[in-house]
Amino acid sequence: MPGVLFSHPSSLEHDTGAHPERADRIRAIEAALAARDSLGWAREASPAASREALERVHPAGYVDSISRLVASGGGAVDADTYASAGTWDAVLHGAGGAVAAVEAVVGGSSPVAASIHRPPGHHAEAARAMGFCFFNNVAVAAQHAITALGLSRVAIFDWDVHHGNGTNDIFHASPDVLFVSAHESPLYPGSGPASDVGSGPGAGFTVNLPVPGGSGDDVWCSLTEHVVGPLVRSFEPELVLVSAGFDAHVDDPLATCRVTDAGFAAMAASVRRAAAACGAPVALVLEGGYDVDALARSLCDVLSVLGADGVPAVDDGLTRHPQASAAQDRLSSFWPSL
Repeated sequence: MPGVLFSHPSSLEHDTGAHPERADRIRAIEAALAARDSLGWAREASPAASREALERVHPAGYVDSISRLVASGGGAVDADTYASAGTWDAVLHGAGGAVAAVEAVVGGSSPVAASIHRPPGHHAEAARAMGFCFFNNVAVAAQHAITALGLSRVAIFDWDVHHGNGTNDIFHASPDVLFVSAHESPLYPGSGPASDVGSGPGAGFTVNLPVPGGSGDDVWCSLTEHVVGPLVRSFEPELVLVSAGFDAHVDDPLATCRVTDAGFAAMAASVRRAAAACGAPVALVLEGGYDVDALARSLCDVLSVLGADGVPAVDDGLTRHPQASAAQDRLSSFWPSL
């Protein structure tokens, strides 16, 4: 069995109206999966996240504030982020799906897992909803792996076109989590400069790889193969999480990068090679992606790579892009093996 997909109908009940982050994203993914027999992956309903799991990342008062907002009928948190009557169940199952995916791969019941939910989570700070996000699903899952499952090193690679500011800040001072983000800059939320490398004992374990608008497969795939891969191998994580947004796609309306379906598949292959070198399982957590057809196609291609028999071969035609060389030089003081 290639892997297990966690999802839940509540993702359709988070009503955002005429908004890029809409239920059609999940409908398109489900249609694409159905057309490909779910890629042979098992399907499981995501459980709701426990308060304990949420409160390892989000203060109790903040969790209560989201619950109260939804119970009152919902409303706008900011100009981009809206709650509806169905949002509470959606965000609980979104975080719960990410936790379940981690438990599946760490426990050995599946070689790879994916949590396919909306709304996304990587912009959510410990005590602030923003950027379409309420709970930081990947951060909740990573902290669960450390606190509840006893792991000591977790790597997160965020390839959403927008910087994962919430995840960045939650683990900013932690040496237990290697957080790597590739993202277009300048772009919302305006964070993630290359100079942000973490703080205190976490210095060097936050890695930001900003790329200019218009960057395509040559840049993104080289950064993943020549920077992210070596970082993961050096860190030797016990778990690799992918915060998988698909809004760097050439067809996406919210950014200007030009990654193709094949580019996302190539990035997945690089991640799988790096994880395999460490003997670490991989779990994917869905983030953004707002051209629904490009999102559905690219996600299916990524899952196909992650669930395929055998580790993908290195693409000998992928050259080291100057962006990757510059990042290696910049990070070498923290990671000499680069």
